[in-house]
Amino acid sequence: MTSDIYALHISKSPDAQVVDLGSGCMHLEIPASSKRGYRIAQLDDHGSGRRRNFRWEPPLTLSLQARVSAQDLPGTWGFGFWNDPFSFVLGSEGIKPRFPTLPDAAWFFHASPRNYLSFRNDLPANGFLAATFKSTRLPALLLALVSPGLLLTLLPGTAQLVREALRRVTQQDATLIRTDETAWHTYDLAWDTDQVTFHLDGMEILRTMIAPHGPLSLVMWIDNQYAALPPRGGLRYGTLTNPQPAWLELRDFSIQQKA
Repeated sequence: MTSDIYALHISKSPDAQVVDLGSGCMHLEIPASSKRGYRIAQLDDHGSGRRRNFRWEPPLTLSLQARVSAQDLPGTWGFGFWNDPFSFVLGSEGIKPRFPTLPDAAWFFHASPRNYLSFRNDLPANGFLAATFKSTRLPALLLALVSPGLLLTLLPGTAQLVREALRRVTQQDATLIRTDETAWHTYDLAWDTDQVTFHLDGMEILRTMIAPHGPLSLVMWIDNQYAALPPRGGLRYGTLTNPQPAWLELRDFSIQQKA
């Protein structure tokens, strides 16, 4: 089984673009703005469907080539597989809310310096990452009931208790990728039931036993959002200005589902 990049669902904020450039190349762009409103351009294959109906299970491989408009773009961008855990906080065109859940993901993920996206102190929390999350499965209704308690993470002392609790129910692994992100590179991700392997231009950069639960959905995006739950201080989240248009281009895309 494979996925067709042209048949994916588009989620985007006003004035953002998802454009077919031809020859198998897709262009995802958010406009320049001095304002902090949320801007996103995204391709995914979940749309507003239920998580239990997401398409992808291991074993499989994802391969594509990608480049972005500049190093260290404000916000986040990337591509891979996830369970869309926090869609209830998004308000962009084409996205409908779901109950929150804990994260499961395997992806290439760029997070600008305002982000701090690790519950562990020994892993990189921003930059360009190959990363995985695997979470204990808890009932969605239970998570929905306790999610208002996340507001306590705005308080520095309480935030560290929440961070410790998240470490207990969410495993993660990550490595920094040091490359020129504005040049075309080939990215490969092999997701098996007991491990995930990442390659950059044919060279292995991470092999981890922390493999997410399925089913997951495919996602490829660029946005101007940040979130941080650092070892010290409270939760911080919001949007960033981007003085120049920011874009992500993708080509030679394929997913191969193994038997």
